[in-house]
Amino acid sequence: MKIYLFIISLFFCGITYSQTSITGSVKDNKDQPIPGANIKVVGDSAGSVTDIDGNFSLTTTKKPPFEIEVSSIGFGVKKVNITSNNQKVAVALSDEENKLDEIVISASRTPERIRESPVTIERMTLRDIKNTTSPTFYEGLENLKEVHFNTSSFNFKSINTRGFATVANTRFMQLVDGMDNSSPALNFNLGNLIGLSDLDVHSVELLPGASSALYGANAFNGILFMNSKNPFEFQGISTYIKRGITNHEVAGTNEFLDFGLRAAWAFTPHFAAKANFTYMRATEWIAADDRDVNGGLVGHANNRNYDGLNFFGDEVSNFISNVGTISRDGYREQDLNDNEINNVKFDASIHIRPWATSSNQYWKDTEIIAQHKVGLGNTVYQGGSRYALRNFFMSQTRAEIKHKNFFIRGYVSAEDAGDSYDMRFAAININRRAKSDVQWFTDYATAYLQSQIGLGFNGGQADAFARGFATNNITTVPGFPGTNPLGLTPFLMVKHNFSLELQNLQTL
Repeated sequence: MKIYLFIISLFFCGITYSQTSITGSVKDNKDQPIPGANIKVVGDSAGSVTDIDGNFSLTTTKKPPFEIEVSSIGFGVKKVNITSNNQKVAVALSDEENKLDEIVISASRTPERIRESPVTIERMTLRDIKNTTSPTFYEGLENLKEVHFNTSSFNFKSINTRGFATVANTRFMQLVDGMDNSSPALNFNLGNLIGLSDLDVHSVELLPGASSALYGANAFNGILFMNSKNPFEFQGISTYIKRGITNHEVAGTNEFLDFGLRAAWAFTPHFAAKANFTYMRATEWIAADDRDVNGGLVGHANNRNYDGLNFFGDEVSNFISNVGTISRDGYREQDLNDNEINNVKFDASIHIRPWATSSNQYWKDTEIIAQHKVGLGNTVYQGGSRYALRNFFMSQTRAEIKHKNFFIRGYVSAEDAGDSYDMRFAAININRRAKSDVQWFTDYATAYLQSQIGLGFNGGQADAFARGFATNNITTVPGFPGTNPLGLTPFLMVKHNFSLELQNLQTL
């Protein structure tokens, strides 16, 4: 038994000895760490990428002496001699203005240098993401040229380009790892509610001009391409947590929490996997502008046809002879929605490089990817009306074969709108469920005339009496605000998209 254990120990020692480990750091000429720098063993497939602090670790089967090559966008390339196992290196890269040599993929769907791109491209690199002063990388996109942000709510922001400043930008496409993540139900992007975690974003490319020729009619106003980190190159466990306080005159003081976790590992040169989880919760601001839409006086006591800007249900009105135009009572936003918002995102993927150690250079970088993404939660969307997106759920599943000269990608998107509703029509239908419009206005007119004839009320007194009689103690639906004030039937919408492209770069 002792001899057997001794032989096993020698075997594992032999395996350990056959590998060379290297650690180190990469900084610029101002002694600042460079995240996302590439480290590659010259003449071998082994490589690594620096983390957010510029540190890296690398393991290779190659025995010293050999060279490693260190490079990063915006810096020159440097080679370092490795002479021993467990060697620690410190590399300083010099700045180099080579922005026109950056590699992009959004312009022609295949990798090409930015100076060869047929269209204008704005790009946010890993370094830009690290240096942004915005709360998230997605909000940092507003610093790119020709980008305008519309904020519908705390966690729902939409991008506009080319001067089309609409909240629901249906002609702007947003791709996450090649998948169109617009909502099948709403037909526009839900910001970053089912996008990338700040920990997993590698780069962002924006085409502010029309891109219909490559990506279809929905890309008429531009396209945003978000690329995630590859677990072969970005390994380890990383996390963040953000906490704060929001204060609003109507909503009050509330806690804000944002948490993210990323785990990625390359188990062998052929197989890697990663998973991301983010959770955010906050209290949305409450729209409470009580001004009349038509510029009249505020409140039904002063204006029989009052239609408050942020009151819902009082849009329904009718003209009554000898009285004038009368509107029904409305509800405040806090009567219709608790304004608690949250967002959960999770994605997991496996990456396979079948020929990673092959001597065939053409197929060596081929990668097979299987990925599943899920996004769910509550938010508020401000468009032509005020919408409560409650318990929505959206998922995307992707299978892709990727090569430097071509890719084959297929994915499917599915969405369940949950208990989402339009606050305006919710309030209108709450009133109608309690009493129909015909009955309400009939009761109002009858009570108004009788109060003047029988009780001698003046116009203001008659109006108050008639409104109270017509309303007849109407209150909101029991249990409201709730998840589904009208008992709306949740619905599921599915969108299928399959993309296939073969393109040989050597013929371009």
